[in-house]
Amino acid sequence: MTEKQRTLRRPLLGAALSAAALSLCGVSPNVLAAGKRRVSYREEEIEPGRYASNGQAQAFIEQMVGKHGFDRATLNDWFGQAVYSATVARLIMPPTTPGRKSWRAYRSRFIEPIRIRAGVRFWEEHRDTLRRAEAEFGVPASVIVGIIGVETIYGRNMGDFRVIDSLSTLAFDYPDTPNRAARTTLFRNQLEDYLVWCRDTGTDVFSVLGSYAGAIGIPQFMPTSLREYATDYDGDRHIDLRNSAVDAIGSVGRFLQLHGWEAGRPIAWTLSRDAGTLAVAAANADGEPWPTRSLGQLTGAGLRLDEPVDVASEAETGVLVVDLPTPDAPTEYVIGLRNFYVLTRYNRSFFYALTVHQLGEAVKAAML
Repeated sequence: MTEKQRTLRRPLLGAALSAAALSLCGVSPNVLAAGKRRVSYREEEIEPGRYASNGQAQAFIEQMVGKHGFDRATLNDWFGQAVYSATVARLIMPPTTPGRKSWRAYRSRFIEPIRIRAGVRFWEEHRDTLRRAEAEFGVPASVIVGIIGVETIYGRNMGDFRVIDSLSTLAFDYPDTPNRAARTTLFRNQLEDYLVWCRDTGTDVFSVLGSYAGAIGIPQFMPTSLREYATDYDGDRHIDLRNSAVDAIGSVGRFLQLHGWEAGRPIAWTLSRDAGTLAVAAANADGEPWPTRSLGQLTGAGLRLDEPVDVASEAETGVLVVDLPTPDAPTEYVIGLRNFYVLTRYNRSFFYALTVHQLGEAVKAAML
């Protein structure tokens, strides 16, 4: 398997599967324990006991027993206590009237004074850890700060759904959508990894809170990435992405490093605004996140960069054209390099990857 195939097959994380401060609370609460916290669900939004006799859940239990050696009685007990949440099923649905993609609107949600000030405080508080992660993983502190800022505003909005409930709902009762089969498979894999991680770490399956999609902690790691990339960066022999900013910083750095981050290399280059450059960019913006072209190919076709780059020495550098549409405005373009691609492994969206980069740079500038 090539590196490209290996990275593309991994589930993507972050904003695409996270809920910013979406909790289930309201009148007539049915309160369920979640560690030291208590999660409130509106009674009309949940169905307790649904998975105790659910055929799909029972088949999943048999798989977990055979594949991972779980105790069948324990799994039956867990799924007997897990609840179906109509709210989770509703939130995972695409909007009924999807709007047109807007780069400018998206960017303005994240690169704004409140988030930048929070980023400055986070950077100042964890300066030594960020410096250590930068040295160890080769990932700039600004990039780690950008990801954590976009994901949860530095831990403010991590989600208050029990992960066992969210993942059970999405694994066994994913809404009727055209991609239901693929999404059901994705969330069953996440549920599998979540239960294995809980068993292997001695974590109470009902104690972990996250987004409506099951993303966990300050960096919003899905369970598969939690198992593969999370690290005990504070040295307490326990990985805690919800309460340890140090673990979160190290885990983000490690995730990006293992996905191929190139230390000391750029993320993106800006383009000239001349008509020839824009025409070349538009013709080569195919939505593919992997760098499929060389810079020399694009400059040979007439594309020009708007920054001091030695085009001759970078002619063989693999790049991609990143298109950033906004309704009723000219589409903007940048050139993405390998590190831009690596950011799309955290979240597939071009908007997301560039916003992470720009938020981190904005926080860095505010530190001066």
